[in-house]
Parts: sequence; structure tokens; C-alpha cells
Amino acid sequence: MTISGKPSDPQNPLGDLEEWDDFVKERYPEPADKQALVGTNPEKTEEQFRDYEAEARSSVREFYRLNHRGQTLDFVRQKRDEYLSLSQREMGVWEAAEFLNTLVDDSDPDTDLSQLAHLLQTSEQIRNDGHPRWFVLAGFIHDLGKVLCLFGEPQWAVVGDTFPVGCAYSDKIVFPEYFDANPDKQSAELQTPLGIYEEGCGLDNVLLSWGHDEYIYHVTKNHLPVEAQYMLRYHSFYPWHREGEYNQFTNAQDREMLKWVLEFNRYDLYTKSHEPPDVAGLKPYYEDLIAEYFPAKLCW
Repeated sequence: MTISGKPSDPQNPLGDLEEWDDFVKERYPEPADKQALVGTNPEKTEEQFRDYEAEARSSVREFYRLNHRGQTLDFVRQKRDEYLSLSQREMGVWEAAEFLNTLVDDSDPDTDLSQLAHLLQTSEQIRNDGHPRWFVLAGFIHDLGKVLCLFGEPQWAVVGDTFPVGCAYSDKIVFPEYFDANPDKQSAELQTPLGIYEEGCGLDNVLLSWGHDEYIYHVTKNHLPVEAQYMLRYHSFYPWHREGEYNQFTNAQDREMLKWVLEFNRYDLYTKSHEPPDVAGLKPYYEDLIAEYFPAKLCW
């Protein structure tokens, strides 16, 4: 069964989740020096960003419209209550990756690689560059939270650039005009720079729009070093780590961990290709790596 979403489904306008990934990669091109610089995007000007948004596929624009309208403070609190009890099912990490493969659009013979193949592309590049084993593992599991689609969540509540709710929206967020339809935009309390938070409170105390980042972080956080936790939780928080926004909330740990999020981000965005990895050949290595950090089953 394909649950990647079809244009005929008004809640799932993307043909597949890779449409969002491709859009983000185009909007945030890899810097020439291979280092993502906070608050600067040397390849494109702000005007070019807006031009690119204007030229984006209609499916991508509709996705962001739904996302920005629906990701309210109340919605985020509701989804945290629903999912962070981790009572959906029990499954191992490799099992979850195979489960995620049902997001592939098997009705299209020219479809891109499976979700599992994309995870392996990311983690194998990290591995080839000699990073620690926990970093390789973070690359492998970073998108497993997309199983939310298989639990019935619409695409706009699973993927997308994440942003804080309960405070003013930055105009650096993609398609900021779509926030005009969000009910929170009408609340003066929720449209100040601090909103419901305190300055320097730490990102852990800030509610971000709901999606796969926050979910996989909670599923795995008790088994990974803090650097990997940040990679998982904030890899889609582009307004912070690529635009330099929302620093009013960060604490010393957030600022120290930012370099790890940036280092991970270049693997997340820029390692995908149409060259399929040898899934069967790589499986024993990853089963061993998974067993080093995780129990046989996790609660999802």
C-alpha cells in the first residue's frame, strides 16, 4: 500500500515526500566550502529565495500552505500528547526502516530510491568520511520519524521546515505569507518575539512545529549522545541553523551543539543520488551498529 500521498488527496499534495527534500536542497544550496554558515546563504540572495518560492511546484506550495495554516500551538500540544507516550507499536530500528519503505510510490516504475536506500546513502557518506559510529547511526535513523505517515498523519504534520509555535513567526521561514491563515497569527500574545517563552530558556523548552524530527528524537533519545540528539531533533529547523533566527531562545548548550547540527545537515541534504546502495550487503554492519546502541525493540 502506498501512503506517500497523491495530488488527488487534499491533505497530501506531495506526490512523495522527496518533493519537500528536493525543494529544501534547492533553497539551501551547499556552500562552496562545504560548511553551512549560520545566517548566510552565499549562493543565493533573499530575492532569489522568493523567486524560487514563486517558481516552486504547485504541490510544494500547497504543502506549505497546509503546514503553515495547521501547525498551531494547540495542534502541536495535541500531537505531543498523542504520540510522545510512545504507545503506537514496538519495533526494532531496522524493522522501522523496512516499514518506512511502504512510503515508496510503487505505482510509478520510475520512482526514486526507497526510504531505506536514502537513509543508507546518508549514513554511508558519514561513515566514509570517518565520523564516529554514533554519527553514522544518527544518519541512518534521522528520517525514521516519517513513519508518522503510516500512523495516519498528513504530510504537513510529518515533514517540512520546523519552526517555533507560541511566538512570532520569522519572515525567514519559507512562504511566511501562508501564516496569515494560522489562527495563532490573530493572538497578540503569540506574536511577540518571545511569545509564551523566556529569553534564553533553551530550545528544549520551545515547542517546534510537529513532525518527524521531534518524534524520532523522543523515540531514541535515551540511547544516544547529546550531539546525535540535536542532529535528530533539529535537522529540519532551518530558520535557526541556516538563517540564524530564534537565537533569543538558545542557551549555552544549544550554541555549543549548533556545530553538530550544521555538520549533519550537509549529509542530510547533499548525499542523495540515484545510485542504489547494496542494502543486503550493508545490513549486517547496520544490525551490529544498531545493537551497539539500541535494544532489540523500541517503543514508537
